[in-house]
Amino acid sequence: MKFLYMLILCFAITTTSFSQYYVRAGMGITYISMPSLIDYLNQSLTQQLSTFNSAIVFSAEGGYLLNNHYEAGLEVAYLVNSYNFTNGYGGIYNLNYSIIMPTIVNYYVIKGNGYDFKFGGGLGIRFIKADQKLPAKPSSVTYKSTGFGFLLKADGNTLLSGNLYANIGVDIRYDFNGKPKSSIGYLEVNNTNVSFNALSVGVRLGVSYIF
Repeated sequence: MKFLYMLILCFAITTTSFSQYYVRAGMGITYISMPSLIDYLNQSLTQQLSTFNSAIVFSAEGGYLLNNHYEAGLEVAYLVNSYNFTNGYGGIYNLNYSIIMPTIVNYYVIKGNGYDFKFGGGLGIRFIKADQKLPAKPSSVTYKSTGFGFLLKADGNTLLSGNLYANIGVDIRYDFNGKPKSSIGYLEVNNTNVSFNALSVGVRLGVSYIF
């Protein structure tokens, strides 16, 4: 039994002494497709929206390197997008939505002198909020839902100075965001509740600190 305790202690010390921790922050642009939402918006427009539209994403991440090639982290990304139109009578229509996307990510890491590349994927919960303001209704209506999503990503870090690195990343997401609901019900298109399920492809720039 004492031998087992010593073995566990040695493993814990070895893992702790090897581990490298990191934090990252950045922002980028993503091209996102929400077919159901676009159909909902297009039913009121003469000039139709395209399938993919750009959105801004802010993200932060922290994690640790367990061995030479395996890294685990937690990313929290925040996506924001809006659609604003003016009708022929001067009324303004707004629909703004945001998605909070915490994701547990696992990476395969390739390290070099002053740089690293990592490729990974993960999944996490999604929190969606949409605010709609119609020309005939000055007060806005808020819709909310909770879902989950998958993430594939690739990151590169190159040394700037000390422990500070420049970071660039690309990612692909598929999110099952569900059908947001408000106190008055769902958004509807063709007698169907609007889904915010989304496919997105993005690129991001930021900085990382590895210690």
